[in-house]
Amino acid sequence: MTTRSIRQQFADTMLEVGQADPRLCVLVGDISHFILQPFAKACPGRYYNIGICEPSMVSVAAGLAKTGLYPVVHTIAPFLIERSFEQFKLDFVYHGLGGSVITVGGAFDYSNLGCTHHCYGDFALMKTLPGTRIYHPATASELDTLFKATYRDACLRLYRLPARSHGVKLSSAVEPGRIVRVREGSDVTLVATGPQLDSAVGAAERLAASGHSAEVLYVPTIRPLDTETLGRSVSRTGRVVVIEEHLTSGGLGDDVLRALAGKTPLAYRSVSIPDRLVTDYGTYDQHCVRLGLTPEGVERAAREILTPQRA
Repeated sequence: MTTRSIRQQFADTMLEVGQADPRLCVLVGDISHFILQPFAKACPGRYYNIGICEPSMVSVAAGLAKTGLYPVVHTIAPFLIERSFEQFKLDFVYHGLGGSVITVGGAFDYSNLGCTHHCYGDFALMKTLPGTRIYHPATASELDTLFKATYRDACLRLYRLPARSHGVKLSSAVEPGRIVRVREGSDVTLVATGPQLDSAVGAAERLAASGHSAEVLYVPTIRPLDTETLGRSVSRTGRVVVIEEHLTSGGLGDDVLRALAGKTPLAYRSVSIPDRLVTDYGTYDQHCVRLGLTPEGVERAAREILTPQRA
């Protein structure tokens, strides 16, 4: 059985929503032309290739939003988030406009192209823009659900699309602003986002083999964070490990610590990207191994806060 890629789902969702809603328009920075051709043909006058002029693309999108349209801007993450940041700040947020920012190539998905195509500080940057919401769908169905539920919201929204989906079958549907509890546990809470849910579940299974009970929480909405579900879990376990393909500073881990500060005795570890450029070349999997973004790496981090208290 072939699993639909998240990027193909993006194109399919744009086509479905665009045919139903004449106010949806899509702007691209010279990528995804082939998969978006059905949208371009079905929705004439609402598909724009602005080329490799990403700041201009964002400004054009803001102008379209000002007329009452629902713009989607789409290209590779560093060129859209980092290069165009001022336009998001001034053209969208300053004017109180809504729009959808859909990126590909987050973190080190484009590993073979080096750090010019890496983007592992996007959450931190976008959090500095008041009212911005951040979604990290890691399956095709999650993207479809989250986009359809939120694309008309009157705020700026980032949807980071990873190249790889997680392989976990969730017991409950993904909803905007909600954490999904994937596995119950009592000794440590593993909080994962994006494809790293696989690492969290794998680590929980490895810990269970030695008698440790790990609860696994999945976070498809980075901001606003579901602090209620998070707090209930950590109040039971007293220990938390956050797993994310983002810099240690400014990522999900920082929000988790802020949400839990002063509410419960807490032991904490972060499995993330150190605050430096990933200048080594290699595959996505090789980067994950080097950074500890694997079941084994998450297990090691969990044992650092489990072992002293269970000795």
